[in-house]
Amino acid sequence: MAFKPIANTRSATGVSTGKLALYWLLCSEIVIFGGVLAGYLMHRLAHPEWAYQSMHTNTLAGGINTFVLLTSSLFAVLAHDAAEMKDGKKAAQWLLATVAGGGVFLCIKAVEWSNEIAHGYTITSSVFWSFYYTAAGVHASHVIGGCIVMLFIAKDAWQGKELHRVEFIGLYWHFVDIVWIFLFPLLYIAK
Repeated sequence: MAFKPIANTRSATGVSTGKLALYWLLCSEIVIFGGVLAGYLMHRLAHPEWAYQSMHTNTLAGGINTFVLLTSSLFAVLAHDAAEMKDGKKAAQWLLATVAGGGVFLCIKAVEWSNEIAHGYTITSSVFWSFYYTAAGVHASHVIGGCIVMLFIAKDAWQGKELHRVEFIGLYWHFVDIVWIFLFPLLYIAK
């Protein structure tokens, strides 16, 4: 008899224990990002000079990164669809494509930040740049974490194991994308 984790077999709410845990994680992440975004908005409204500072962000890089993340989110949906059809290899391939999208996002972000730092816009340049690097950095750390976890899930999916976890990492990845959808206009477009 194969061992089945309790998180997959027990539910007091009608929602699997694993999915319920993911929802709790996402709620805590909303509190983290909500605090950062609320702080940013309050300071932005109180300091109109931030419009000048935000003019120096690279809107093209931010726009390309938005497209990259949204495309990677589509790949996560396709991975979930494959997992629902019990096609672990296809699910793993789509997860790897999602990870590749995360990697492209991070590479663009690294080039963008290198360029901004070279022009003297560092985390200590002004309060705007402190918020910018903090918000984008916390988001980037979530992209890195999501990619790492996704690699482990892809490995198991390739072997046809734990396919339900494809949905969980997909939900997490969509959350990361939604956060970027808020960050992009606030940091890049609202000038």
